[in-house]
Amino acid sequence: MEFFQDHMPGNICFGCGAENSEGLKIKSYWQGDEACCEWLPQSKYQGWTGLLNGGIMATLIDCHCMGTAIAHAYRAEDRSMGSEPEYRYATGTMEIKYLKPTSSRIPVLLKARVTASTAKKTVMTCDFYSDGQKTAEAQVIAIKVYDSSQHYENNQFDT
Repeated sequence: MEFFQDHMPGNICFGCGAENSEGLKIKSYWQGDEACCEWLPQSKYQGWTGLLNGGIMATLIDCHCMGTAIAHAYRAEDRSMGSEPEYRYATGTMEIKYLKPTSSRIPVLLKARVTASTAKKTVMTCDFYSDGQKTAEAQVIAIKVYDSSQHYENNQFDT
């Protein structure tokens, strides 16, 4: 299985960075037109005993959707992730509705779908599941902040 995060060299992000030794290290992949991410919580990510912290849930949604935006951009250009030019996205907006408490003791599943995209922006929905029940849903907009084929002065990204 090909994971989006395996094609993000130098990624030190807390949520999705393979190079962050204390991070969540999520792994996202395509399943048809949905981007999926399965993740197993640890007790240190609890809010209340046995319940996953809402901020951790938000981080999972955020990082899964940014990976999805990157993967979608490559897919839209019919090329492999990791090929040039390289793209990076950052969160423009994220609106989360927490629907039910989420267990911190069993794996969770995230499913993101791209609903609209332009050259600079990707709009997605993301559903968050625990034990087969949807416990949160989000609307996320990702903004392309880096394109290796463009010249950026002083780390100023084009937003």
